[in-house]
Amino acid sequence: MFALNFQSQNHEKLLIARQKNCTVRLGNISDMFPENSIVWITVGKKFQQKRKLYPAIIDRVQIKLISELTTQDLDHQNPEIKSVDELIAFFEQIYQKSITPEDTVTVIYFSEIVDG
Repeated sequence: MFALNFQSQNHEKLLIARQKNCTVRLGNISDMFPENSIVWITVGKKFQQKRKLYPAIIDRVQIKLISELTTQDLDHQNPEIKSVDELIAFFEQIYQKSITPEDTVTVIYFSEIVDG
């Protein structure tokens, strides 16, 4: 089973509150997360311990330019980010490089798997 890991403490809070069911990742990583695959949603910094939050299924994977992201994509990624420009600024902090609206991203929607 693969993991969909989140490093930001803010994302951890959103995931625990079940307010985040989408992630936007720089580049085309669709081959790593095919639709209908099961992943662990985890949190933790790179090269450090990770904490499992819950299992999830990958519902939809889309490749887009940053400029093509919808308000739904942004809202489900992080309700505090309201525009593509805000996402670009956030990504520039994370990736420590210049990002443009023409950069490719992978949009991954996921749903928690609950015992029932």
